[in-house]
Order: sequence, then C-alpha cells, then structure tokens
Amino acid sequence: MATPTPVEPMTVGPACALCGEPAVVQWRRRLADDEFAQILEAEQKRRDEAILLADPANPPVFGPMPQPSDYTTAVYACATHGITLDLAALVHRKTCTAPQTADLPECDCTPEPPPPPDEELVRTAPRLPAGWHTG
Repeated sequence: MATPTPVEPMTVGPACALCGEPAVVQWRRRLADDEFAQILEAEQKRRDEAILLADPANPPVFGPMPQPSDYTTAVYACATHGITLDLAALVHRKTCTAPQTADLPECDCTPEPPPPPDEELVRTAPRLPAGWHTG
C-alpha cells in the first residue's frame, strides 16, 4: 500500500500584509484609488443593468454615486508587524504603508481623528448596580 503524501496545514483566516503569517490584529484604512475605482465600476454596472431590465415607463431612481469616505478596508498584521493599539483604533489614509518594518510600531500617515462620542448611546446607557462598570 502506498504511503499517503503529507498535506500542508491550511491557514485559516487573514494573513499579515507584510509577511503572510496568520494575522492577530487589524486596523482600517481608506481605499486606494484603484480599489475605489473597482467599487465605482461595479456600482455603475449594477445601475446600468437595473436600467436595462427596468420598465421604461418606471425607470429606477438611484442615489448619489459612492464616495471614497464611504469605504474602508481592513489591514491585517501578525504580532510582530502590528501597529500600536491607539493607532489601530483610527482610520488610516489611503496612502498609509503600515505595516512597514521601518515605521513600526507606528505608521507613515496621520490617521483620521476618531468620531465624536455618540451622545444618544451615552444618554441611553443602562444603569448598572453599584460596583459594576462598562470598561
């Protein structure tokens, strides 16, 4: 009987953008121009098809085309190539090169400021018993 060929283990989940090892952290950045162009192309194709299939007497009405500020993409890193937690909490510029070894544990861009706190969530937070806290 033939000896079975060993099977390489498969990596499950995303890989580090720098080295390809399994990712353990992530952050967000805006889409690069070519990535956003693909979004626009797909949206235009969807709209063109909807118009083609629609009743001419009742054509579809579309909202505005997507804007770059509508999208982000995840950047993944292993434990060796991650940026700081404070930086990972922010949205990075489309030109951010993180994770690049020369910049770690920082990055080469000025991330967007964090969004303001949601006052509605603050007002509607549940009242907790004494000694309990949310963070």
